[in-house]
Amino acid sequence: MPSHLFADRPAPQPPERDAVDALINRTRLLRGDVDAVRRDTCVIDDEGPQQRWQRALCELAVHQLDDLGEHLGQLRDGIPGATAAEPVEEPSTAPAGPPTGSLLSRVGSAEWNLLTDEVSWSDELYQIFGRDPGAGALSLDELPSVLLAEDQPLLTSMVTDCLVDGRPIDGEFRILLPDGGMCTLHMMGEPVLDADGCTASMWAALRDVSRLRRSQHIVGRTRDTLRRQEHMARAEHRMAVEFQEAVLPPWRGSLPISGRGTRGLDVAAHYLPSGASDLIGGDWYDALPLPGGTTLLTVGDLTGHGIPATSAMAMLLGALRGMAVAGIGPGPVMGHLNQLIEASAQPALGSAVCCRFDPATGTLVWAQAGHPAPLLFRDGVGRPLPTPDGVLLGAASGVTYEQDQVDLLAGDVLVLHTGGLTGHNDRNTGPDMLLGLAPRFAQARTAQECVRTVVEELGSAERLDDACVLVARVEA
Repeated sequence: MPSHLFADRPAPQPPERDAVDALINRTRLLRGDVDAVRRDTCVIDDEGPQQRWQRALCELAVHQLDDLGEHLGQLRDGIPGATAAEPVEEPSTAPAGPPTGSLLSRVGSAEWNLLTDEVSWSDELYQIFGRDPGAGALSLDELPSVLLAEDQPLLTSMVTDCLVDGRPIDGEFRILLPDGGMCTLHMMGEPVLDADGCTASMWAALRDVSRLRRSQHIVGRTRDTLRRQEHMARAEHRMAVEFQEAVLPPWRGSLPISGRGTRGLDVAAHYLPSGASDLIGGDWYDALPLPGGTTLLTVGDLTGHGIPATSAMAMLLGALRGMAVAGIGPGPVMGHLNQLIEASAQPALGSAVCCRFDPATGTLVWAQAGHPAPLLFRDGVGRPLPTPDGVLLGAASGVTYEQDQVDLLAGDVLVLHTGGLTGHNDRNTGPDMLLGLAPRFAQARTAQECVRTVVEELGSAERLDDACVLVARVEA
């Protein structure tokens, strides 16, 4: 039985793989073009600040296109192992201090002259640092003072390697802004040599990558969340399956016969999982020999899936078995189960059929709570039993459940099932499809053959909900 709360809107679909592949190819072509411009820029022998600036922009553009290609690849391939998606937290719209807008407005340049101690910053760099141009640019000695303490050793190491060993600078660090905000900068630079080959100055291009890193952080956090959810879903599914298998052992074979001249029952049952959900539902079946030689037959269904549904199902089934063993009739049993659901800490809705078969007289006494009636097959013809009054468990208080009686003959086949047996939205199609199997049931020699017939015909259907079927064949 599906939950009484459901979404009527289709889930959002992922982008078409071909469209993302086309974007990836275009990005690769553009990256190659930009890289060619970068190589052409690098052959300039006597480059000035303008040429270095152009080269830095090409370097940054190549880095950005590499990031874009990686992100598009992730969009195409999806997150490994993910079955469910959680809403992605949107990055904060509050400004983090540095200006927003085009790439140029988030990239600044600087040059530190080691011979004259002159420092030259571009206007964009003052904006990125949130610094008044009137206060002047920061020297290499002053620059670490605006960094987070844990990032200061990194900057010192990069600058030292550049000035002493002539290594290019390529790294990131975080700075504290005057307004209390924080910003992440990607710094690229290299030493500028004089005519004697000595380091005369150091230039650098600094790019504000705060938004990019925030987005990457959110993507990574969301990916980790999805992986944790997937792990938890697998663990819950495994626990629910183990719980269900412990409560619902497969019934195959004859139940004990109470004495000479009485009719026994050949019983078989099967659980059919939902095709639309990996979670186990609250369906149950049971066949239990009772004191005095009678037999309990029951199937039922609770709303919900997973551990909550299977644990509630186990509680109800345990209560039902106890009351049946105590000799309480099917109708009163339904009334007590209704009270039990009402008193539960987590109210739910459920449907059920409860039957008591007396092999000495061949009579079947049964009651139902908003559930499909048992189907009786005799001489190759099937029909539903007349339904006594009964409403869904948990739907109303103080309900009286009627019970009815029918005489069974040797060779009769009784089929009990839950409502999610077929893949149709109309749950009433289940009985009709089962009734169409009457000729095959007549040829079957055991209850297990009847169950196998049901699974062959209906087991491959894309059901919206899980289902159970129980077959009881009256033996001579």
